[in-house]
Amino acid sequence: MTWTSSNGLVLTDLVPRRLRAEWTARGWCPGKDLYTLFREHVRSHPDRAAVVDDRGALDYAGLDAAVRRAAAALTAGGGQERDVVGVLLPNGRDAAVAELAVAAVGAVSLPVPDGRPPDDVRSLLLRSRASALVTVPERVEEIRRMDLPHLRRVWTFGPARSGACSLDRPGPEAAGGWRPARPDPESPARVLVSSGSQGEPSMVAYTHNAMAGGRGNYVAALHTGPGPMRALVLVSLASSFGSCGVPVTLARHGGTLVVLPRFDPLAALRAIERHRPTHLVGVPTMLRRVAALPERADTSSLRVVVSSGAPLHREVHDACTSRFGRPVVNVYGSTDGVNCHTGRRPQAWEPGMAGYPAPDVARVSVRDPEGRPVPAGETGEIWALGPMTPLCHVAAPGLDAERRAPGGWVRTGDLGRLDPGGALWVVDRLRRTVIRGGVNIFPAEVERALGAHPSLAEAHCVPVPDPDLGERMCACVSPSAGSAAPAPRELIAFLRDERGLDTRALPEHVVVLPELPLGPTGKVCTATLTRVAAEAVGAHHRQTTP
Repeated sequence: MTWTSSNGLVLTDLVPRRLRAEWTARGWCPGKDLYTLFREHVRSHPDRAAVVDDRGALDYAGLDAAVRRAAAALTAGGGQERDVVGVLLPNGRDAAVAELAVAAVGAVSLPVPDGRPPDDVRSLLLRSRASALVTVPERVEEIRRMDLPHLRRVWTFGPARSGACSLDRPGPEAAGGWRPARPDPESPARVLVSSGSQGEPSMVAYTHNAMAGGRGNYVAALHTGPGPMRALVLVSLASSFGSCGVPVTLARHGGTLVVLPRFDPLAALRAIERHRPTHLVGVPTMLRRVAALPERADTSSLRVVVSSGAPLHREVHDACTSRFGRPVVNVYGSTDGVNCHTGRRPQAWEPGMAGYPAPDVARVSVRDPEGRPVPAGETGEIWALGPMTPLCHVAAPGLDAERRAPGGWVRTGDLGRLDPGGALWVVDRLRRTVIRGGVNIFPAEVERALGAHPSLAEAHCVPVPDPDLGERMCACVSPSAGSAAPAPRELIAFLRDERGLDTRALPEHVVVLPELPLGPTGKVCTATLTRVAAEAVGAHHRQTTP
């Protein structure tokens, strides 16, 4: 199937149509568009809290009223079913309203984490041929200065202002005559944006069924106990991991989203105590920073702590278990379309374990360089295919050629193995290697070992250029609260003597920082860290070279 936007963006489904139909027939996909699913929850529990943010709680009826006003405004402003609409907003009810309104008019949403720099925002809007953007008033002038030939309108909440239209104040005629669209469930619904931690962010298009079905099934498996899920989501709702929020927790499952406009560890701890979420959802760095706070708080409402977006290390797992007294579930996933988790057996987790693949989410296969499955226990590239598999990359045929295989399979670029019990273990990213004199070194092994050092809070390894060997590995670390950073020689001895690392895998440079830099999605920003490490190592060489 090929879909073309109103501005000429072409998206082709790389998954055979018969597989999509089979997944719906099995009940793995709902066969309904996201707004139709959301409306079913509005009718069944209008008074349930849908979004809790810094403005208080908004129930399903109130959220839907706001969505319908916004959808009417989009339609009256020339919005079409085949538009791509950017959403550049902080976490909160406005972000939920905008995304659901885009779904209600049958358009495709492109949520962009609001921490993205202007160059990234422009690139995403330009490549997607977005016809409209919903943002905050403070960014309107910045957007208007960008050269975006396809962008017809900029929308904000509140009164209309110069350069932007009001999304929540349509005329009475527009609001009264609006009717929701009914797009094909296999048509695109949302574009997921990669973290871009290692370069320019890529975009991947997902259908209504892939969001509500595949991603919806994985979130459903994380829910335990009675009543609806009530999730405190620390990551940006616009991130790939954050897509478990509006289209899944709200539209698919009818739960409650608790969000903060910006991540702050103490605010997150207070939100647990005040808003009583059942699930705490974040990347490991966020979870570690919340768990490490000395302040007391009642966190007894939590049933599960959910970690994804980056490798979960033993120290983060144990810190969360100790602080919250609840199971920690590791979720392995990517923007490209792979997912498995330890939700059904959290006690079985060990460092490096991704989780147990589920066919109603995505089958997982480990392949050799020729694309042939390897036996259990052997290492190869992780491939995935299932109800959550996306259509294709957006405006990037080269990425599809590199990362998709015949039959719709997603090539993750990750090295892993399936054990005899069916669990997937991740070794490292094929694309995240340090090539030292022709030898590939995988940073994840070193990061896991550094995480065990009692004086370190965080560790991330990156390559730095070297005129002799091409690259050398640099360990970037931050000390734990109240601890002094260990000397580089002590760290190397710890890795070699206590953790048993091969001498060839030892980092040759160590950079100590107060805190590792985070990107817009809450993960450690590899691109920033690589630049910082290169500058630090270069400065050290200049000081020590006669």
